[in-house]
Order: sequence, then structure tokens, then C-alpha cells
Amino acid sequence: MRTASTALAVLFSSAALVAGTVSPAAADSGKALSIASYGDIAVDGVHKRVYISDPDGDKVVVTDYTGKVVATVPDLPGVRDLVITPDSSTVYAAVPGADAVVAIETSTATTVAQYPTGENTDPQTLALAGGRVWFMYGQQPSHHLGSFDPAAAAPEIAPDQLPGVGFYDAPELESAGNTLVIGVHGTWSGLAVYDVSSGAPVLRKQGMPSEAANYMSDFALSADGRKIVAASGEMPYAATAINTDDLSRTGAYPVEADNPNSAAIAADGTIALSTFSWYDKDIYIFKPGAKTPYRTYTYDLDTAGGDTIAGQGLAWAPDGSKLFAIAYGNGGTYLRVLDNATRYPVKATVSAPAKATRAKKLSVTGKLTSGKSFPSGTKVTITRTDIDSPKGKSLGTKTVSSSGAFSFTDTPPAGGNVSYTAQYAGDATHAPASGKDTVAVSRAATSLSLDHNGALYSYGADVSFTAHLGSTYKNRTVQIWADPFGSDKPKKLMRTGKVNSKGNLSVTVDMTRDTTVTAVFAGDARSASKTVKATAYAKVKVATTIAKQYKTAKIGSTSYAYFHKKTDPVFTTTMTYYKNRSQRLNLEVYYQGKWYDGGSEYFSLGANGKSVVTLTGTHETGLRMRLRSSYVNGSSGDTVNSTTYGAWKYFYFTK
Repeated sequence: MRTASTALAVLFSSAALVAGTVSPAAADSGKALSIASYGDIAVDGVHKRVYISDPDGDKVVVTDYTGKVVATVPDLPGVRDLVITPDSSTVYAAVPGADAVVAIETSTATTVAQYPTGENTDPQTLALAGGRVWFMYGQQPSHHLGSFDPAAAAPEIAPDQLPGVGFYDAPELESAGNTLVIGVHGTWSGLAVYDVSSGAPVLRKQGMPSEAANYMSDFALSADGRKIVAASGEMPYAATAINTDDLSRTGAYPVEADNPNSAAIAADGTIALSTFSWYDKDIYIFKPGAKTPYRTYTYDLDTAGGDTIAGQGLAWAPDGSKLFAIAYGNGGTYLRVLDNATRYPVKATVSAPAKATRAKKLSVTGKLTSGKSFPSGTKVTITRTDIDSPKGKSLGTKTVSSSGAFSFTDTPPAGGNVSYTAQYAGDATHAPASGKDTVAVSRAATSLSLDHNGALYSYGADVSFTAHLGSTYKNRTVQIWADPFGSDKPKKLMRTGKVNSKGNLSVTVDMTRDTTVTAVFAGDARSASKTVKATAYAKVKVATTIAKQYKTAKIGSTSYAYFHKKTDPVFTTTMTYYKNRSQRLNLEVYYQGKWYDGGSEYFSLGANGKSVVTLTGTHETGLRMRLRSSYVNGSSGDTVNSTTYGAWKYFYFTK
């Protein structure tokens, strides 16, 4: 059972209410539930808790109003229906596996009493009416109605309160005050209304409008006990509105694409319906008698928090502030929490000029739009947010016209992005809303420079980069960042500080890689922000040694390593290491007064930055040769340093 508090009375209007359709709303939140199955839902308005039964998990989980699980009531085998007392002090649970109705104290979320219903009775559905707990018990094909008075000193079970009347499946029970309604689901649906004020059920009316007689899967009873909304098979797809006095059809609430599978009525009479739909609207909200929903909620297959609503899966908070929905999707079961569902959705828009001049007046317009008109005197609160007022500055309130329009003027004292927000607080029938627009307000251009752009440095050079900031309004702070080339080293903030009296701020950068240095001025109320960059370049360290020569001597002014023709020279290159880096080895031969290219080849560096190459083959005597190692940006396997050429190493072969 999922009724609102029976302490609240609601009078439905018989006149049709016309509601304009507003764009489909979105659920406020959806939280996963640690349950194996879904049985029923009840809402505690005093402690702001939601109780959900899990028949396969033998437990009731308790969540707060956001859907977060805060407690679990265990050891309730097969627990099914739940019903909560009007004062929200106790939740009663039908526990067929224990042949009992169990009382759960809401202040502690613990079991405080158990009422045995008899061996093999299997109580399944529940209601509270006339001060008694009513329950349907039995097994197919025979279910019967029982009750007990929980306030009695020694509560006694009154079985078979409808002699001679049995039900194939356990029917749904709903109640309000002294009214108890029994509803049979399935192909041949039916309703029976009883007065239970005497402690025994007295039939008032039974039957079913023909439009609702097919495949009813749920029904809801209004808090005053006068109206029923049946989630049934009326065609075209709709829920049926029924008068409890004579069970006559009084109207319908149309839905799309499928029959409704769940119905719930809020304390103020607002009707919520759901359908089991993968591709169409999932939840519809109607005002009493309306033929058009004023809110709808649509969830896609991939929507987090579930996309299809469970049968008998809707429940209102007693005060109507929230609607709770059990949803399936993404391999789990979720509790969706919908705020302000009883109030008409409102759209707030604000329109400001795209650009404006600082310290000059500008005009802003806006509008509130809803399916229900706004009462005279409705106001919006205007807030301006800018650099000088990052948390917002109130510009007072503006009264909206009968069409929902409003306007105001402002003279922005600060430049940059200036936002104007209109906040509507809502009222008894309208949900809160806010709208915002942003204006690009002019500021004076700022001069900011950075030196050493394009400069090339030796590996490891300590270079001082200086940012120079021109005149500004107030802010004199500059940030300087260094971003070494290569994805393995992130951009790093080197310094944040105020420039000196000359407008300068400096940092020292260790140039081990090509590096982009960035200076950032955030701007202020009258000076525009500015960012400048300078990219400086760093060579690698490279050195080559020769081994196995038999002597070193000069030819002219140049030192040569001398090798016997049968000896293979060994060249060892040491270079700054980087992953997958190679060094290029170039060989040249001296002939008739000129050096000629003798070929080149790339050799990988080891993790220690070394590459050892042996020159093999037949060595010709009498030729002067030279060799050098180089790092070539891009060709050596990476681009984090600038091309660097090592020193030539000269050698000579003799007999």
C-alpha cells in the first residue's frame, strides 16, 4: 500500500483544469539500492525516510530523502507489502515467510513487534483503516481478509472477515480513514469498497467501470477516500478516474505508448502515473481532472539511475514535496527522487546584450514561463556576479508582469564576464527556477611580455625568464609557468607574485628540454586578462670517445687516433637519455683537400645514455677519416630537445 497520510483530507474539483505543457522535466537524483527484488514502498514524512521491501532479500532497506541507504531491517522472510501509520511512527510489513505482520519503529528503524497471523497464512498485502491493520492472507487459489487492532493490550487476529469471499491471488488493499478498498489485478480486474468503522467490513459498492476492467496493475486512493485512480487497460492508453461512492468512471488521465503500471495520489490530489517504457515518457504528473500532464519525466536506456519504472513503484512524500519512484536499469534497481513534482515547472530566462561597455548603462530583460499563470506581485531576485563580486551582489527584486516578463537596467562597474541571474523562489503551485545570461563587458587592453622567445641554450643552462607587465587598474600579480616538452613532465607553476616597481617578475628555468614558458595575468575590474608565451630550446649533452688506437698524433693542427688496419675502432657515445632515443653517427673521408660524406646511421641509446659502435670491415690505409655523434630532433626518436651536433673525432689507419 502506498497512500499519503490519512490524516490529511483532500477535496477534488470536478471541473477540468487546463494545464499548459512545459518541456519534460528531469529527475533530480537516482541512487542504487542494494536489493535483490522489489516489493513495496512507504514514506515516513516525519523522519524523512523511505522504506522499501525486498522479498528475495528478506529485508526492508531504509533510505533518506536523497536515496542514500541509511539502515536495513533484516530477518523478514519474503517481506511484501508495507503500510505506514498517519503519524509516521510505525511501518507495518507483511512477512509471509514468518506468517506474521511485523511492526517497525521508524525512530530507530528496528522491529518492535510481531503479530502472528496463523500457520501457513502467508500474509501479503496490507492496509490501515478504522484503527485496524487489514491484511490479505492465504495461497492460490484462496486468499482471505483478516485484521487486528495494534492498539489493543493483547491484539487478536480476526480471520476471514469476508466469509464466503475468496480471491485467487492476493488483491491490493488501499485505505483512507474508515474506507477500505480491495482491488483485484489482472485480466478481469475489479474493485470493492468497504466501510470498516465498526471494526468489520461493510460492503458499500463493488464492480468496475468497463473502461478499467482490463489488466489493472495498480490503483491509488485519495486521502479523503472519495476518488480512485486505476492504472488499467483503458484504450487509448490512460488511467481511469473512479468515484468510490458508486464506482463510476469520472474521467481518464491519458499516457503514451503503454498502459500505466503504477499510480499514486499526493495529499493535494496531484496524480502521478508511470508506464514501463524503454523509449517513451516514463512518469506523468496530472492535476485532478486535467487531461494533459503538466510534468513528464523521460529516461533513456543509458540513463544513470534506471530508465523503466517498476509496477506499483510510485510513492509521494506526505507533504507532496517529493515523488519517489523505483526504477530498473543498468543491471540494478534504483530509487529516483523527484523534487517539486506537485508544483508546475517554471522556466526562467534572462537576455542581456552579448557585449557592453564598462561604466555605461545596459538593459536586461527576462521572463518566467509556466503552464499556470503567476499571481499578481510575483517577484524575481536579481544578482550580478563579476570579478569584484564573485559570490554575487544583489540588485534587488523585480516584479513580473501578467505575462511573466520583467526587465531592469544596470551600470556594470567591473569589466570581464558579468553574469545576471534572476532567481524565482516559487510558490505553492510553482516550482523554483533561475535563469542567467552573461555579458562580455569591456576592459582596457593589458601589455604583458616575456623574454627569450626562440633562444637556444646548452643542456642544463639556468636561464632567467622575465615577464613585464604594463599599467593596470589594481591587480599586479602575474603567474609564470614552465612546460617542458614531452608528455612525461607536466606543466609546472614556477612562481606567482606581484611584479616589482619596474613591472617585472622573473623565474629561473633549468633548460634540460625545449620549454614553453607562459606568463598569465588574470586581469581585474578594468584591465583585461592577458597570456603570453615564449618557447626556448635546449640542446642535449653529447660526447664521443675512441678506443683501441695504438697512438694519438697530430696531422697538421688536428689530433688523430692511429689504428693498425687490422684493428676495428670502438666509438662510445654518451648522450642525454630519453625513452626510445637514438644517436646519429656520421662518417666523413678526407680526399684531395675536401671532406666527403661517408654515410650515416642511427644507433639506440641504452638506459645509461650510452651507445657503443665498432667500425668493422677492411680498413684502407692512408685515408684520413672523422666521425661525430648527433641528436636530430624528430629523427632521433623524440622531439623534446633541439638538434645538437657532437664534436668530430678524427682517426687514421696504417699498416
